[in-house]
Amino acid sequence: MLRTIKYLPLIICFLSLCNCKEKTKPEIANAKVAVERPNILVVMCDDLGYSDVGFNGAKDITTPEIDKLASNGTIMTSGYVSHPFCGPSRAGLMTGKYPHTLGAQFNLPANSEVTVGKGVSLKETFISTVLHDAGYYTGAIGKWHLGPEPAYHPNRRGFDYYHGFLGGGHNYFPEQYTAAYNRQREQGKKVIFDYLKPLDHNGEEVKNPTEYLTDELSHKAVEFVDNASKRENPFFLFLAYNAPHVPLEAKAEDLEKFKDIKDENRRTYAAMVYAVDRGVGELVTALKENGQFDNTLIVFLSDNGGKVTKGATNFPLREGKGSTCEGGYRVPMFFHWPGKVASGQKFSYPVSALDFYPTFANLAQAEIPEGKELNGKDIWPAFSTGKNPRKGEMVFVLRHREGYSDVGVRQDQWKALKTNQNTWKLFNIDEDMGEENDLSHQYPEQLAQMVAGAKEWSKFHAEPQWFDPEELREIWKEKDMAKFNGTFDLDEGK
Repeated sequence: MLRTIKYLPLIICFLSLCNCKEKTKPEIANAKVAVERPNILVVMCDDLGYSDVGFNGAKDITTPEIDKLASNGTIMTSGYVSHPFCGPSRAGLMTGKYPHTLGAQFNLPANSEVTVGKGVSLKETFISTVLHDAGYYTGAIGKWHLGPEPAYHPNRRGFDYYHGFLGGGHNYFPEQYTAAYNRQREQGKKVIFDYLKPLDHNGEEVKNPTEYLTDELSHKAVEFVDNASKRENPFFLFLAYNAPHVPLEAKAEDLEKFKDIKDENRRTYAAMVYAVDRGVGELVTALKENGQFDNTLIVFLSDNGGKVTKGATNFPLREGKGSTCEGGYRVPMFFHWPGKVASGQKFSYPVSALDFYPTFANLAQAEIPEGKELNGKDIWPAFSTGKNPRKGEMVFVLRHREGYSDVGVRQDQWKALKTNQNTWKLFNIDEDMGEENDLSHQYPEQLAQMVAGAKEWSKFHAEPQWFDPEELREIWKEKDMAKFNGTFDLDEGK
């Protein structure tokens, strides 16, 4: 069964797949593995809503630089991540496996003694190590959230270069977070909020930072490209912006551009997204000036859905960050690579961040470690010919809550969904992106076999290494949540 499950993954959960109205055209990708290995640049935003970029329909947020890349590349209209929260999603990207199989199904909590010595298992080989061993110069800039201690540091997980912060978030203005950090140290506090801690540069504290965080990360990315371009071998850069994750903090000049937005959260959020767009433009300029643009695969995405209570919108998708509904983990995504990825096209079949591991390894002509299990799959052959990479296969999403679990299953045009201890529902996602029309009574056999598939998949989950919040540890034990009691029963629910 494990052999079957490792090819299910991807986008977990339900999307407009096979019979999509937006049919994928055979010519849409025209991309074949080049003899010359490409640079690989992954730009990941944090909590960016599905419709908060121009290429996905944003009207009040301007993202001209990002949109230019998207319009000259291929937009993944059904792009997914492996979990609706930050840390597990990143674990999935780096390992090519569902975070549930790693015991990483919760965020690593900030400032918690229970996470001392914790992080994504060192037995797991990250994609950065695979590429590094294949001769790539590797860099990670920005948010890590995969283990804060030295053993789990990016420099020890395949990255030659790192500049950013190791926790799950950070404040944006250095004069503010530095002052707050120093004040708490002077007061003798042993545990200081992660968002205030000094930035990390290759394992050393960054002294006297001066730039707004998003700008600093962008400028470090430009420096990385400048330096990497002097080397003979290609590079891999994982640029993980903190924006537009809370706290909502934006520069005055960026806020001025969105003064017509009345809602304060939305206005600040928009300004934060705009700062990311500015940085992407600077990075593209650096690639062109260094003669690297034409041989760089750029992948853009968010780590999960937007947080609707903090300025984001995921319309027309239902709900947002933290949800197993589409809005929780179906994210803005595109691929761009001049001459290799088709320009001005949309790919409507599912693509998951779990796929990046084997796909990047293929493009880099790198060897995946023997015995390495993957839930993602190399999508390049299907993507290149406009085909559905997983017709008939089931893909999953799951979030543990306070004593129960929310689950989603996708198979072709069908999506099965169980949330808030309610009964299982069935939707035709091709025709119902908003998950409004329950078809479970019309197609009971379809629902039953999908729920059975999810139950079988759950047998391969690992015990959580940590909990967030910590109170869930006792609930987990008390409710015996590892057994998924009642979760996969069709006749139970409110």
